Amino acid sequence: MFNESLPHAFALIVPGISPLYLAIIGVTLVASMLISGMLKRRFSEYSEIPLGLTGAQVAERMLRQNGIHDVKVISVEGQLTDHYDPIKRTVNLSEPVYHMNSVAAAAVAAHECGHAIQHQQAYKWLEFRSKMVPAVQLSSKMLNFIMIAGLLGIGIMSNPTLLWIWVGLFAVTTLFSVVTLPVEFDASRRALVWLEASGLAASMEHEKAKNALFWAAMTYVAAAVGSVAQLLYFLMIALNRR
Repeated sequence: MFNESLPHAFALIVPGISPLYLAIIGVTLVASMLISGMLKRRFSEYSEIPLGLTGAQVAERMLRQNGIHDVKVISVEGQLTDHYDPIKRTVNLSEPVYHMNSVAAAAVAAHECGHAIQHQQAYKWLEFRSKMVPAVQLSSKMLNFIMIAGLLGIGIMSNPTLLWIWVGLFAVTTLFSVVTLPVEFDASRRALVWLEASGLAASMEHEKAKNALFWAAMTYVAAAVGSVAQLLYFLMIALNRR
């Protein structure tokens, strides 16, 4: 969500970057591409399996049955751009999800409503992640400034102070990626429980919805693992420079 391209840009401005770091970047990119490709294939496949309600109708029903009446369900442009906005109190569904009546649309819509329920129930990990947003935004800006300094010839790796600042700021964005995992997995769990209880999905369709949500969650896992690996690399470099 934040700073996904920062590590890759950083690799371009640091002379003599190590093979280990290049390997970390390479593995992360390949894993992300494979998971993203699988997610798109599963979404396309499960979009062909019809259900009785559109994604928008699923979202409306799930919200109301959970006593949430102040959250709007709206359509947004793009594909797989679905998200819940806790500030505007909206469940934002991409156009295909909003209008389609399929297993894929129902799974995605229910997942985003899972976030709305988390918000309503003050789910601790969602609250923690929300409180982190200002710090992550500030860290992102500072990391950009450091990258610009690198482009101007200021050696980041050769400057211990600057390197430790980089590690600290990168740790904030990494923590955000890690904290995102329980938030996403819990939203998927809530979605699957509701889909099963509502009777919308039979056992076979339930497994397909579960599989679609699994691959969506794996995109966050890949990002978090890659970020942790890069943080450990920079921390190792900083400790060796002491």
